[in-house]
Amino acid sequence: MSRIGKQTLLLERSPVILGSASSVGSLEASGPLAGTFDHVSDDAYYGQRTWEKAESAMQAQAFSLACTKCGVLPGNLDMVFAGDLLNQCTATALMLRETGIPFFGLYGACSTMAESIALAAMCINAGYANRAAAVTSSHFCTAERQFRMPLEYGGQRGPSSQWTATAAGAMLMGSEGDGARVTHVTPGKILDTGMTDSMNMGAAMAYAAFDTLHAHFRDLDVGAEHYDLIVTGDLAFVGHSLVLELFRRELNVELTNYNDCGLMLYSRDQHDINAGGSGCGCSAAVLCGYIMRELNSGRLKRVLFAGTGALMSAVSSGQGESIPGICHAVAIERS
Repeated sequence: MSRIGKQTLLLERSPVILGSASSVGSLEASGPLAGTFDHVSDDAYYGQRTWEKAESAMQAQAFSLACTKCGVLPGNLDMVFAGDLLNQCTATALMLRETGIPFFGLYGACSTMAESIALAAMCINAGYANRAAAVTSSHFCTAERQFRMPLEYGGQRGPSSQWTATAAGAMLMGSEGDGARVTHVTPGKILDTGMTDSMNMGAAMAYAAFDTLHAHFRDLDVGAEHYDLIVTGDLAFVGHSLVLELFRRELNVELTNYNDCGLMLYSRDQHDINAGGSGCGCSAAVLCGYIMRELNSGRLKRVLFAGTGALMSAVSSGQGESIPGICHAVAIERS
């Protein structure tokens, strides 16, 4: 049986991560993870005329670099699982429209990278693909225009708000090869705690993160110490603190090896990013940059990557709807 417990899947063939690449803006490159990204652009427009085209170009940069590093032509991929934060995933669709690769467009908000990796790995494990890619991006200016106010408005940000990262990550996986492997997937459930404040997404997603992590540990009958690093993305300071509190209160467990990509990408002391980073490109760039370097070097051997998403839209928030949360967890191990 490839299913363990109620939610977790064992990938018996353990798809191999052939390579990954990340592309970020100048603000992201000036943070604690400086030097771990494959490409840095000082131009937020990426040489384009609009923010949306800039995001598409940034995503294309990460995808192209990942293919080059792996020595794989894009046309030799069997499928791509990818998405972004824009309506109808347009940044991704425009990036891939001339590649001729079978494409699955995904929207999981900030959980999109974990969702993309999970589905690509499951397809390879089942024999439906030999090579597949997971690609995700976000851009501060495109997200502000779509979800909040135009930048020119100069709206005030609350202390619990998060800064959408200008970043993209791409990961190629295959059925054969050497390297870190995707060994388990724990798909998450939609959980809604009634939060309606779009400036406090960390609180809206925290319980979903706790629920999925708890399910993963329960299904595998392991403790948090089984992993060298447990990382969510992106809960930032508020959500990260709530997850720690939930594990203490509900399970009497201290997560000493737990971090969040929204806290890792920026320095809250040096950057004016309020509670921390967000946007599906944030966790994608941290994973495809820093975390994969640590895995490939052997400094990390087991990582549980849990992407978290606030499933809202400008319309639903404007209508007073609460913000459902989701979290998908992917176990990556280097033998």
